[in-house]
Amino acid sequence: MEPTTARPADQAAGPAARRRVSVRLGSLAPSATLAVDARAKALKAAGEDVVGFGAGEPDFPTPAHIVEAAAAACHDPANHRYTPASGLPELRAAVAEKTARDSGLSVEPSQVLVTNGGKHAIFNAFAALLDPGDEVLVPSPYWTTYPESAALAGGVALSVPTDEERGFHVTVDALERARTPRTKVLVHVSPSNPTGAVLDQPETEAIGRWAAEHDIWVLCDEIYEHLVYGDHRFVSLPAVSPELGDRWVVVNGVAKTYAMTGWRVGWMIGPPDVVTAAANLQSQATSNVANVSQRAALAALSGDLSAVAAMRAVFDRRRHTIHQMLNECPGVRCREPEGAFYAFPSVHGVLGRRVGGREVTSSAALAEVAIDVAKVAVVPGEAFGAPGYLRLSYALGDEDLVEGVTRLRKLLESAE
Repeated sequence: MEPTTARPADQAAGPAARRRVSVRLGSLAPSATLAVDARAKALKAAGEDVVGFGAGEPDFPTPAHIVEAAAAACHDPANHRYTPASGLPELRAAVAEKTARDSGLSVEPSQVLVTNGGKHAIFNAFAALLDPGDEVLVPSPYWTTYPESAALAGGVALSVPTDEERGFHVTVDALERARTPRTKVLVHVSPSNPTGAVLDQPETEAIGRWAAEHDIWVLCDEIYEHLVYGDHRFVSLPAVSPELGDRWVVVNGVAKTYAMTGWRVGWMIGPPDVVTAAANLQSQATSNVANVSQRAALAALSGDLSAVAAMRAVFDRRRHTIHQMLNECPGVRCREPEGAFYAFPSVHGVLGRRVGGREVTSSAALAEVAIDVAKVAVVPGEAFGAPGYLRLSYALGDEDLVEGVTRLRKLLESAE
């Protein structure tokens, strides 16, 4: 057997030897949402008065009892050592219990893999499911990470368009038009980032039946499960689609529900063979999630949902405010979000005009003018496969929200 050590550069042959960065990573796009947030924070640090609608991050502190559990964990020497790569047994059991409570989906703790946030869970799931050339159907508008993560695993992401008039709800007809013999996975996310769409039970059941009929796996992102408003209700696709069998993976985490974005705890749930494969990958890539963060997540999942209800009530109020104010902006049309904490307005009525002294031909160009001239940071729809739209997170303070949209309205009122 040949040794696996790399040859010196002067012994390597072929064009690949001259490549400093791999093709796989060289073609990877950075997170557009994090880039917008980073620019807004940099401008603030430089003394600029910027209102940031970029990051999907609750502005609330993590509930006190969770922080206290983490502080106590710091003093326990057991948390100063390696623990199982798949996650603390107590946390895996708590995730299983929470999933039965909130999703109506019965799973064993052994089917849970604790990950470094939701993005890590998505990457692990794609890595476990995809071979080179396998296709992944991603309803558009989509969160920026889905296609990039699929590509890293060798998959090919195919965008499935949705219709604004239908509330950005993906249909079985659209999925069927996109399906090919190479389709292996469908990404299902409800509530949706970036549109706020929430699919009802009949829609969800229909998608589950379609996936089962064509032997397609479903990756279900349930991170916004508790952030639904009005008469809308969260529905877990595997729980209402028994015909799908075990061809599903659920990804979730504590970031949005418990205002714990910085703690970096997520998880994936799936059939034993897929979870084992993903756990093997994680054992080689990152090992266990930080133990103190896992202890904090355990406190979050073991407690009641009163803090969650309080946050949701605030988001609901902001949802109404941003919806009304955006529709008062010239050239802007915005549907009322059904879930999550994002507004996704159309700015097609602005394109082709001069805004802030510049010709605006795209939503990306408008986003540049907004931050340069009005000091308002928004994410352009191009990042989500939906040119002509903007995404504004309303997970920021009420005063900042009103100030930011007021600035945006004044900017658009000056359009020529």
